[in-house]
Amino acid sequence: MYAVEVRDHVMLAHSLPGEVFGPAQGLHGATYVVDVAFFREELSADNIVVDIGRATEMLKAVLAPLYYANLDALPEFAGKVTTTEFLCRHIFDAMARAARDGALGPGSEGLARIRVTLNESHVARAWFEAAP
Repeated sequence: MYAVEVRDHVMLAHSLPGEVFGPAQGLHGATYVVDVAFFREELSADNIVVDIGRATEMLKAVLAPLYYANLDALPEFAGKVTTTEFLCRHIFDAMARAARDGALGPGSEGLARIRVTLNESHVARAWFEAAP
C-alpha cells in the first residue's frame, strides 16, 4: 500500500456539554495538528498517490472556516458535540468529497482509503479512516 500524507493545523474554540467531559464542558480553545493520509494499492499513471500540492491546498480550504471559530456558534454544528473524533469525520467527509470530485488531481479516483488524524497534543490524538 502506498501513502502520502499532508499536514496543517487549526485553532478553534468549543465546549463539550456533558458530565463525561469534565472541565472541557466550558468554552475552551483547542489547537489541532491535522494530518490527512491518502492510500492507494498501486501508483497512478503519473507514479503518485495523489497530487501533494492540491491535497495541501484542499486541506487548508477545509480548515479555513474552522480557524479561530467558536464551533458552538456555527450553524453546521448546532446540536452536535464537536469532539476530536467528530471533527476527524467532518474533515474526512470534506476531503473524501474532494477526492471523488477530482479536486485532488488526476488519479484521486483510485484512492483506496483516507485517514484524518487530529493531534490534540504530543500524547493524545484521534483519527477516522475509511474508503472515500
